[in-house]
Amino acid sequence: MPVRLARLLLDALLPPLCLSCGVEVAEPGSLCPSCWSAMVFLGDPACACCGLPFEVDPGDGAVCGGCARQTPRYGRARAVLRYDDASRVLILRFKHADRLEGVGAFARWMARAGGAMLAEADLLVPVPLHRWRLLARRYNQAALLANAIGTLAQVTAEPGMLVRARRTPPQGHLGHDARARNVAGAFKVAERLRPRLDGRRVVLVDDVMTSGATVDECARVLLKAGAAAVDVLTLGRVVRES
Repeated sequence: MPVRLARLLLDALLPPLCLSCGVEVAEPGSLCPSCWSAMVFLGDPACACCGLPFEVDPGDGAVCGGCARQTPRYGRARAVLRYDDASRVLILRFKHADRLEGVGAFARWMARAGGAMLAEADLLVPVPLHRWRLLARRYNQAALLANAIGTLAQVTAEPGMLVRARRTPPQGHLGHDARARNVAGAFKVAERLRPRLDGRRVVLVDDVMTSGATVDECARVLLKAGAAAVDVLTLGRVVRES
């Protein structure tokens, strides 16, 4: 059966739905016009380090107040979407509701947003889940994204490189300093994969960057284990005033 005919039959039986609101759309793994227009896509001008968007362009190499006060351990962080009321629904459906049909689209968006760092990368490493959380959820959304981005960018993904050594309490109610204490010592590099890390440039992949405490701790562990540099690429990013 020709691919086009098979696709038409499948769409007739199971019409593609918007990744966010669930209305019928023309293409699988896409957003309806209303949801698309509600998304805030991030880009330049932005902090050269953490990617925080600037209202005006301060010039090449400018960093935000937070990064000026305390330089993150990672080199650069970039994200696709501002994490707000619109994108939260999209991301939480992917993260908790088994809505995995968007992985391909998310990976394409992330590959574009992180094009410069992916061009220099040797490895993609997802932020890991603790084994009990992984068992309950059945998948690590960061690993799915890393694998899909790796295929697009032709960069090796190493889903098992980082291990969450202890289960951390939820961080939704915590401030930046409390989040940093919460994740301190929570990650380690898998010993069997450590040799693959030596001297490599790593892009750390996650679904959402909030305070940056988790990715900063992961970067610390990766650099200590021998990585040459660590950048960060996420689907969403909380944007607060610097």
